[in-house]
Amino acid sequence: MKSEELDQRTSASPRQTVDAASGRAPRAGTSAPPRRLAGAPISWGICEVPGWGRQLPVDRVLTELAGLGLTATELGPLGYLPLDPIALRARLDEHDLALVGGFVPLVLHERSCAGACADAARIAALLSSTGADVFVAAAVMDDAWSVPMPLDQAQLDHLAANLAEIAALVADHGLTFALHPHAGTLVESAADIERLLAVTDVGWCLDTGHLLIGGCDPVGFARDHGDRVMHVHLKDVDAVVASRYRTGELTLMGATQAGMFRPLGQGDASIAEVLEELDAQGYERWLVLEQDAAITGEEPPVGSGPVLDVQASIEFLASMAPRRERV
Repeated sequence: MKSEELDQRTSASPRQTVDAASGRAPRAGTSAPPRRLAGAPISWGICEVPGWGRQLPVDRVLTELAGLGLTATELGPLGYLPLDPIALRARLDEHDLALVGGFVPLVLHERSCAGACADAARIAALLSSTGADVFVAAAVMDDAWSVPMPLDQAQLDHLAANLAEIAALVADHGLTFALHPHAGTLVESAADIERLLAVTDVGWCLDTGHLLIGGCDPVGFARDHGDRVMHVHLKDVDAVVASRYRTGELTLMGATQAGMFRPLGQGDASIAEVLEELDAQGYERWLVLEQDAAITGEEPPVGSGPVLDVQASIEFLASMAPRRERV
């Protein structure tokens, strides 16, 4: 669906005054802030998890993403898009796309985070120089995404301290930091999330799908921790398949292939209610469409496959709410 079509189905309400530091608008009144919608390569199966599946060509992904009327994207796995700022900007300009930010897996539970800081500084410089807003971090067990082990108190203390250090580092580059709870990382379950919320004051990425997968209510997270939400990933999830992942019956890849991730409105993540709560909180930052996909067979013909799920999600958002900026 092109942005012109979406505009015809929706109307934007006046933008409220936004605090420059928090990106939030006042709660007063019934007018909610307009939403900023972006896409991401993961919806086309482009993923940083080793062995995830077929990686579609960059030009195809960006062409289909922009063809849906989306005007911004996240970076995707490091190295999928160019890591040179000039080359990256040129590639995005070919498709009239802005860069929202990037998802960066980091090892942060060890005493020293020198390696993580070096990686974060390099990517933060790239994101900042290309006009991005947000640095989204996941705390992984190691660079190979090994199965996470429970952290002892010392490791938890290291993680909390290192998260603060990374957040300060990326702020020096003019970026907002957001910690991403994610299946297969050290911040996966509802218990993991509560522990980290209690011992840190960093911002968070509210990922509707991964919160639900971990047993955390996305609506409750938006309601109870709205002041910590610096970024949003929208994905829907089949709760039955998610429960099979949580019990260990399915791997993350197996659950994805079994249909755990659904187009918005076709799963159990209460997308409409999450957006209502975010509106009530005055959230004005990016909403990024992410339906984790894994392509393990033949490459689907152009115009079919993952792009149809993204289109369905855009249509769901257009139909459920009367206020939108152009996508």
